[in-house]
Amino acid sequence: MKDIQLNDYEIIFDDSLESVKDFMSAANYSSVFVLVDENTKLHCLPVLGKVISSYTVIETKSGETNKNLSTCESIWQQLIEHNADRKTLFVNLGGGVIGDMGGFAASCYKRGVDFINIPTTLLSQVDSSIGGKLGIDFKYGKNLIGLFRNPKAVFISPVFFKTLPQRQFINGWAEIFKHGLIQDQDQWQQYKEMDVLHTDMNDIVFHSLQIKKAVVEADPFEKGLRKILNFGHTIGHAIEAYSLENEKDSLLHGEAIAIGMICEAYLSVKKSGLTESELEEIKTVLLKHFPKYDITDFDTEKLLTIMSIDKKNEGATILAALLPEIGKCEYNIEISAEEIIESLAFYISL
Repeated sequence: MKDIQLNDYEIIFDDSLESVKDFMSAANYSSVFVLVDENTKLHCLPVLGKVISSYTVIETKSGETNKNLSTCESIWQQLIEHNADRKTLFVNLGGGVIGDMGGFAASCYKRGVDFINIPTTLLSQVDSSIGGKLGIDFKYGKNLIGLFRNPKAVFISPVFFKTLPQRQFINGWAEIFKHGLIQDQDQWQQYKEMDVLHTDMNDIVFHSLQIKKAVVEADPFEKGLRKILNFGHTIGHAIEAYSLENEKDSLLHGEAIAIGMICEAYLSVKKSGLTESELEEIKTVLLKHFPKYDITDFDTEKLLTIMSIDKKNEGATILAALLPEIGKCEYNIEISAEEIIESLAFYISL
């Protein structure tokens, strides 16, 4: 399998992670800090520890609820206590939360130290580990505080899939399905027939990253085309944020985005030309892998409030990315509160 070269960094596919050691040796960093949570410390750090020997561990708690400024303050405090200078390398070993927050913390510390991503979940491998979006959550908004800055490299290894619970593995497929829906009809047709738990993931991850690479290189700062990557996220992010705030066993990102994709596919029929049969196809595939979730008691007004402060909006207008057909996506489509409520009702009725 070939590596993927982006504008100023490389995505390196390496089962053994030996290339991480080579990268560090060539760059001659003064110190290395590895950010982990309790899960990646237990399951993934030993894998990385086989190829690198000199590093300091910074540990945080897992979960989206900990992707906040307080955790960043703890990270910065530990860097200061260990005399981290501007020639430090910061390693994000974990899923999307670790990558988003770790990259943000590294980018702010002493006006920015180098960081690399070693994504350990399927979701982070195909989505958040590339593209340079970094951030933390604030109040009801996901990733409301953040910036764009690329890692020095991303290292992809399927060895980490062995450490994932089935629910976390399936979680990543939401973004893979999304990439097919917005950019590659042929891949979508293949994905919808797959036994996703028993398939070779190397080619799937590679292809999914190729789709995202093409989009983010064309629009690195999300001024236009890159907004298509938000299909399912306008409604899905609000559902995820509400669940995190109000439910003990909250929805995972991919689970919420699957709901959002069904709702936004419904709106695509009303506003963008998606056919009823395509909506039925999308709904059937997503519900097969992400069984219907009870959102009946979710506070609709609170969901609308969360959507109203979404960073993709322009003023008071809620914007979404919608599908004119499977494999194509358009962005900056205005959706009203009434239409959003209607789409939620459609999901509830399934």
